[in-house]
Amino acid sequence: MEQTPDPLTRLRAATLKREAAGLRRTLRPRTPDDDGLVDLASNDYLGLARDARLAEAAVEATRIWGTGSTGSRLVTGSTALHTRLEDALCAFTGAQSALVFSSGYLANLAAVAALGSGALVVSEAGNHASIVDACRLSRSRVVITPHKDVTAVEKALADRDEEHAIVVTDAVFSVDGDLAPIEELHAAAVRQGALLVVDEAHAIGVIGEGGRGAVHAAGLAGERTVVRTVTLSKSLGAQGGAVLGAPEVTETLIDTGRSFIFDTGLAPGSVAAALAAVDILRTQPELPGSVRTRAKELASMARDLGLETGEPAGAVVPIVLGPPEAALRAAAICAEHGVRAGCFRPPSVPVGRSCLRLTARANLSSDDLAVIRGALTAVAKMKR
Repeated sequence: MEQTPDPLTRLRAATLKREAAGLRRTLRPRTPDDDGLVDLASNDYLGLARDARLAEAAVEATRIWGTGSTGSRLVTGSTALHTRLEDALCAFTGAQSALVFSSGYLANLAAVAALGSGALVVSEAGNHASIVDACRLSRSRVVITPHKDVTAVEKALADRDEEHAIVVTDAVFSVDGDLAPIEELHAAAVRQGALLVVDEAHAIGVIGEGGRGAVHAAGLAGERTVVRTVTLSKSLGAQGGAVLGAPEVTETLIDTGRSFIFDTGLAPGSVAAALAAVDILRTQPELPGSVRTRAKELASMARDLGLETGEPAGAVVPIVLGPPEAALRAAAICAEHGVRAGCFRPPSVPVGRSCLRLTARANLSSDDLAVIRGALTAVAKMKR
């Protein structure tokens, strides 16, 4: 009798192949004190994730509303807190309307898949995985254009057969840390009758006046043909996401956005924490500038040591090391010297571009910078 094949055999084989290529990933639970390491790996750019004001707001909201939102936002999952947060995000960013989701990933899925349905989707090569997945879910024709190539974007729009089109880009790219040419992309989109969708995940709270984001900094906050997606889990130190745009956009997502309609609403504690963070940004507009200053200091430090990096637009500072094994070793060296650094390998980055991804925080101290210098000095010695 023929033996029944084990359906897990292919999974074990694929795991061994990833391990041999240096692409195996593991979970490393941290302690409340970050294992005593200086944190350069998280997205807590403003240092608000442990701010007492956010914690107190979350606790109070949980006492009042409970631990969960109890349902999708179209059933029982919309609370007065959700409306307050949407109003606060509009007031802060200059948007006409806002719609809160339970994550930034889901906000991207809804915005791109719904707005791109039946249209041409022009997506930048460096976009986040959530945008890549959203493009696939749109079931539309997708053109991938080279990094920051506005000419290629306009050509794709001009050559289309589809009546409608959207252009989608990260504002600050999540690994390289550079800024998209938003004004130029918007001009190209307008000339060709397209919507521009900008993912502000790494820009909100960091870029522009008071951290109002890259679209606001480009003078496009009131433009009806620009749609923004934001996350509440990075600079704002909470959880969740939102889409900002004209009322026609948010109305469309309420009616057709599958990751909005079929998902449980964001928990009240997270909504309240995000509200508190927006209020802090409003009253402490100097915080975003502190992040950008620290990022430039980290990049300068890396260059002085002979490490390959770029000029950061926001908080993200990559240090390119090449093969996955080199990035893994560099991350381990950083930990040995008191620093937690992000380690990015394919498919998160192109082959041959594995890197450490350092993320600046507004509350990094001079003592922290001294520790970081020691860790990067050890990485530079490894490279030699």
